[in-house]
Amino acid sequence: MSRLVKKFGGTSLGDMERIKNAAGRVKAARDAGHEVAVAVSAMAGVTDQLIALCDQASVLCDAAEFDTVVSTGEQVSAGLFAIVLRDMGVPARSFTGWQVPIHTSPEHGTAQISGIDATALEERLAAREVPVVAGFQGIGPDRRVTTIGRGGTDLTAVVLADALGAERCDIYTDVAGVYSADPRVVRRARKIDMISYEEMLEMASVDAKVLQRRAVALAMARQVRIQVLSSFGDGPGTLVVGEDEMVEKEKVSGIAFSRDVAQITLLGVKDQPGVVAALLKPLVEEGINIDLIVQNVSNEEGETDLTLAVKSVDFERTKAALERVREEPGYRDIKSGVGIAKVSVIGLGMRGHAGIAQTMFETLAGKGINIKAITTSDIKISVLIASEYAELAVRALHTAYGLDEGAA
Repeated sequence: MSRLVKKFGGTSLGDMERIKNAAGRVKAARDAGHEVAVAVSAMAGVTDQLIALCDQASVLCDAAEFDTVVSTGEQVSAGLFAIVLRDMGVPARSFTGWQVPIHTSPEHGTAQISGIDATALEERLAAREVPVVAGFQGIGPDRRVTTIGRGGTDLTAVVLADALGAERCDIYTDVAGVYSADPRVVRRARKIDMISYEEMLEMASVDAKVLQRRAVALAMARQVRIQVLSSFGDGPGTLVVGEDEMVEKEKVSGIAFSRDVAQITLLGVKDQPGVVAALLKPLVEEGINIDLIVQNVSNEEGETDLTLAVKSVDFERTKAALERVREEPGYRDIKSGVGIAKVSVIGLGMRGHAGIAQTMFETLAGKGINIKAITTSDIKISVLIASEYAELAVRALHTAYGLDEGAA
């Protein structure tokens, strides 16, 4: 008998029929002899409705009260899920984040999980019951409800799996697993049977929306095995595991992209130690995540040019923050633009194979796609291109690296 944590997202809980379908999967696992704990998101669309209500209540909604409201969606799901399980003859009890409790930092909306007391959950499991935990939430040091960011139920599930010593954390979604590219964009995208934490982390960083990035990072740190699979089919999913479990390491495992990117270039930055750090300090203070940084040699001696990529939603805030440091430490001019996409080629096997970058650049050039900026890591190459070419680039690269389903 093994212990499993099963997480169900909003689309898996879209209505009562879907909740019953998800509960049936939990019952089947339990009937097979497994101990099961469950983490649930709000039903599809509910969190957006709750956010809209807060917006109607106040233009500047108090952060603590905002969390109190938006966290209720998961509480409803947990209660309904437990009711359905009990109706199926499976003993179950729902838990909110504070009832577990899941302890977090005090920041509302972006709280960090600092610890979990799994005693109550262990007691339920020992009594052959199924604890159903509301995801996305916890309790801060001031005993107020906190939320841990959109997609946070993935993180809740991984935290539970780690705390309970689960053999695996099953993440149920509306897709059959992790694909080599977005199957809505690349018709011949293929499901990946096994992928490393590092590769999944890189995909999540490019907004491949299968798993939340923080959840993958924690799973990698704690070596929690994840399986991504569909709520609506019975086929095997994708296992996310440590690199040591990977028998074969594909040169390229996937192509990911994001259109939600803005590009900002600072021209004429002083080429001196500490200048770049000082320029970026106001962005850190504003909580703006820098997605990509490229430093180039300027046409003027003693100067460099600095290109940044940020989320489109942070574009105006980023420009305003950088304007504050135009004079000191200083730069000559700023160029910026939206309508940018980031396209990334990802694969563990890139470490031991030459020519991966060359294939990318030649493929994009062959399609007449101009590259605006390039950044690399040992298992990822990312480029910025005009947004209108994003899907063409992904399809062309998917073919160029032999990832099309059925390709030799």
